[in-house]
Amino acid sequence: MKMSRSAFMVFVLSILLVLSGCFSGQTETSPEPADEKKSGGEQKSGEKKILRLNNNEEPGSLHPGTAQGTHDSWILEHAFEGLTKKTPEGEIVEGIAKDWNVSDDGLTWTFNLRDDAKWSNGDPVTAHDFEFAWKYALNPESASEYAYQLYYLEGGEAYNSSQNKDEYAALEEKVGVKALDDLTLEVKLAEPTPYFLDLTSFYTFYPVNKKVQEANPDWALEAETYVSNGAFKLTEWKHKESMKLEKNENYYDKDKIKLDEVQFVIIDNADTAWQMYQSNELDLVYPLPPDVTGELSGTDDPEFEIAPDLAIYYYNLNNEVKPFNNVKVRKALSMAIDRKSLVEHVTQGGQQPAYGIIPPGIPDVEGDFQENSGDLFKEDAEEAKKLLQEGLAEEDMDQMPEFTLTYNTDEGHKKVAEAIQEMWRKNLDVNVTLENVEFQVKLDREKAGDYQISRGGWVGDYVDPMTFVDLWVTDGSFNDANWSNPEYDKNVKIGKTSMDQKERMEAMHKAEEILIEEMPIIPLYFYTKPFTVKPHVKGIFTPINRYPQFIYADIEK
Repeated sequence: MKMSRSAFMVFVLSILLVLSGCFSGQTETSPEPADEKKSGGEQKSGEKKILRLNNNEEPGSLHPGTAQGTHDSWILEHAFEGLTKKTPEGEIVEGIAKDWNVSDDGLTWTFNLRDDAKWSNGDPVTAHDFEFAWKYALNPESASEYAYQLYYLEGGEAYNSSQNKDEYAALEEKVGVKALDDLTLEVKLAEPTPYFLDLTSFYTFYPVNKKVQEANPDWALEAETYVSNGAFKLTEWKHKESMKLEKNENYYDKDKIKLDEVQFVIIDNADTAWQMYQSNELDLVYPLPPDVTGELSGTDDPEFEIAPDLAIYYYNLNNEVKPFNNVKVRKALSMAIDRKSLVEHVTQGGQQPAYGIIPPGIPDVEGDFQENSGDLFKEDAEEAKKLLQEGLAEEDMDQMPEFTLTYNTDEGHKKVAEAIQEMWRKNLDVNVTLENVEFQVKLDREKAGDYQISRGGWVGDYVDPMTFVDLWVTDGSFNDANWSNPEYDKNVKIGKTSMDQKERMEAMHKAEEILIEEMPIIPLYFYTKPFTVKPHVKGIFTPINRYPQFIYADIEK
């Protein structure tokens, strides 16, 4: 069969595109309009620098006030900027705030904003946008899971906890954040907070364009209406398929931003993402499939890196569902797991078995908090069997009923669940059904208490033990285990409010001990960040509590 001339040309062009590696992530030629000639009459083309990544879940929310997961934050951290930001070295530096001062009692902070900060639509970023955003997150009607991070503000908890709509306006007025003028933000705290400055770089503390939000409450749902103030702007969002960020020309520090575009594909299968990386369709992959991590860990592959992480992998036990309401049953399930085998043969990424809830990397009064805590429990299969029988007897149950372990779709989570399923079968003679669901579905079911055991993970929002211990306070937003202990709550309160570092660290050590003694959750291991990145990508950095950051990345031939 003969090929027409036009079809032949299409064929040739498609072959040339493949051979030129147009999906290699290095550069993409972007021709200038034909009527725009360079001096000398020669038409030239510019090269776009495009970074291609995978996001392993569809974002649940890209509104700073309602976002709650790492699949949200990876986008937000590059599309927005708070009062402060973090350098590649982890230092907290000026962001939208050019400077600040704090009162002697540590309660009143005054932030002076830079006058050249703009939103992606050209509007100036003002102190009013920060006041509006923080109060929006605290508004009970916003249903923000992260509103509790704003309880450090005077009146924040009272406003967010109110169930009387008639008093919302009066309570909002009492919240300790106020724009004194366009460029001055006054913040009043309920108690002195040693890590407050670190919090101001976290996404719940980002500003929201007040005019945009008031004109269109759904602005964050689509790229066409999205407005942000960071180094990049969202220009395309094909839901559950892909997203595209482009350099924000209105960003005050745009000269330091080298990338023109960042393209995300949304893939919940790590094996597929890895295959795309191997075929040069992606430039950076995180997370990696466990078997790939295992293979690369024993090599000196320059594209492979294991970065530290301020994060814990654990299982939630629904404490309101029998027999998980029984502490002996909970302890039995935890003690029957071989964590060393899990990290060496399943996850294979240099993870550390967790016998507490605070990961390494957080300073104590002296030394490292996690090292000072040590192992707070031991694995013991025989003791686990004994505890399980005692606990079941206390609940008038002859044997452990079959139960379900729910995890969000991911090959790594599946392998961990399968390994623990076998450990429980072997060591306790119990049967567990595995169930995988989309991440957002898992989150929603946990909030509704519609689960028995679920996979959980937490990346620290700031570098302090409090970012972990306050997860399980009574009625806490992320206390999906539905557990409560007054003594635990008391120690968390001391850790939040004391300005005596020794006192607050001792209180948080005590809180961790109480939690492990009652085991409402099962700690499994402390994360690392194993990822691969192509040699032509420069400038990626990995803060201890963030995904790989590309704000200052560059593409080099």
